[in-house]
Amino acid sequence: MIHAFVLSLGQLFDRPVLRVFAKSLLLTMALFALLGVGMWFALEGLGDVIGAWAGLSDENNVFADVATLLLFLLAWWLLFRAIAVAVVGIFADEIVAAVEAKHYPRAHAAARDVPLRRALAMGVGSATRTIVINLLLSPLYLMLLVTGVGTALAFFAVNAWLLGRDLGDMVAARHMPYGALAEWRRGTRWNRFALGTIGTGLFLVPVLNLAAPVLGAAMATHAFHRGRSE
Repeated sequence: MIHAFVLSLGQLFDRPVLRVFAKSLLLTMALFALLGVGMWFALEGLGDVIGAWAGLSDENNVFADVATLLLFLLAWWLLFRAIAVAVVGIFADEIVAAVEAKHYPRAHAAARDVPLRRALAMGVGSATRTIVINLLLSPLYLMLLVTGVGTALAFFAVNAWLLGRDLGDMVAARHMPYGALAEWRRGTRWNRFALGTIGTGLFLVPVLNLAAPVLGAAMATHAFHRGRSE
């Protein structure tokens, strides 16, 4: 898997991969900008209601400004991985095709392009699955908080598992029918977990985390084809 990371890093500045990196990053930033604007208007209205109830004035919208900043930073920390991977999932076919064309030309020739509808469904499913599962497990995270490191380890492991599935599906969707994915997942669970572990680790590295979804998709391509050859 380390070799897959090195190969993926070396191809990051290839034009097709760089193009996906640029447009996926711009779309992710645009979504967060819309989220920030929506939060500001919602909190401004809430501040007006609270101010009227308490008989206070907040003409400069200090409450909305401060609360929006704090909530935006929290949302960025909690949601960046889910949204960034979902967005890359929409364009993942281009990354996978570029890696296959360079390293696995025979597989590339036999691959099927993933329809936009399916790519969108996979992206939305990825984000929904990540958010819902982490919300459902939040009581476990809180219980483990008393151990000091238990929460971080559990959160990391869960998200590595989820990310491994998402990245693997991006590649497998080009080479097998939808109905065969479940069986393929069962046979590759530990390989995908290793992939997700490295990918999740990349999200923890400042600056490099911006390229983590693209690097993850490229790494998944190497992992998929090397796994099949073995």
